[in-house]
Amino acid sequence: MSLRTRDFHYHLPNGLIAARPPAERSASRMLVLHRHSGLIEHRMFREFPDFLGAADLLVLNDTKVIPARVFSDDGKTELLCLDRLSACEWRCLARPGKRMKAGRSVCVGGIVGTVIEVFANGDRLLRWAAPLDLYRHGHLALPHYMGRQDDAADLERYQTVFAREEGAIAAPTAGLHFTPEMLEKLPHAFLTLHVGVGTFRPVSVEVVADHIMHAERFEVTAATAAKVNAAARVVAVGTTVARVLEALHAEDDHTRMPPGDHRGETDIFIHPPYQFGAVDALLTNFHLPQSTLLMLVCAFAGREWVLEAYRHAVAERYRFFSYGDCMLLI
Repeated sequence: MSLRTRDFHYHLPNGLIAARPPAERSASRMLVLHRHSGLIEHRMFREFPDFLGAADLLVLNDTKVIPARVFSDDGKTELLCLDRLSACEWRCLARPGKRMKAGRSVCVGGIVGTVIEVFANGDRLLRWAAPLDLYRHGHLALPHYMGRQDDAADLERYQTVFAREEGAIAAPTAGLHFTPEMLEKLPHAFLTLHVGVGTFRPVSVEVVADHIMHAERFEVTAATAAKVNAAARVVAVGTTVARVLEALHAEDDHTRMPPGDHRGETDIFIHPPYQFGAVDALLTNFHLPQSTLLMLVCAFAGREWVLEAYRHAVAERYRFFSYGDCMLLI
């Protein structure tokens, strides 16, 4: 029987949604799921290194979140800058969209942008009279469930300490827990996947397999590929990393991933009964009910068991979502 979207629902009290980060990055709680024994442990993230061996490899996403949300000078239009196509051209989401037809203009920080094209999915191609300075005029597009606007503190905390490749709309949140001091002691490698707006889009179909996944750009260096293939165990830090590793593994199932440099897009949709071939362990935050991210975690460790673990987390009052606590599935 095909799985339904409602099969991935769980009850979450609003009071458990983290609107702010913890005082210290590594102060989060960590729910540990041992897949082979069925044991569930309540630990702290600072204990994360205790679960790693010397030959294990952490793979992290070094994408950097940009302040992609801008408002017109007259306050009537909101734009989310999704993809920079050239120095003066951006693919954007516009709100309200009805006003932003081809040929219409908008002004942000005194710079005029004109709608050149309206794409089939509703995105707009805007050409600006001069390069748009997002760091001067933009805001972080915090997830709606935080229930607030971004502030100065978010510029640091809604960003991993290893972020370096600009292009994400949202943070790869499993990486938010790491400090430089912890990371320098652990064997690790980086890849890049720019987290797009599709991360926030709900699954609107009844049957899970009918969902069409959004595509996101990624890049993996030959050095990272070599480290992944040489590791005794690969620990994916976040669902974005898991998606890239599994997408590349699908191209050649004789190794964890084909050697060499890799650059492209992936729209891989991982849900039960998918069998993982590249990822041996997964560190991830808690995800929204009925989301594609939760479906990926359920594919990794089993739907019923993961949802049972989520019920444990709710009962123990873990903090949920982007600024919340984390899970380690080993």
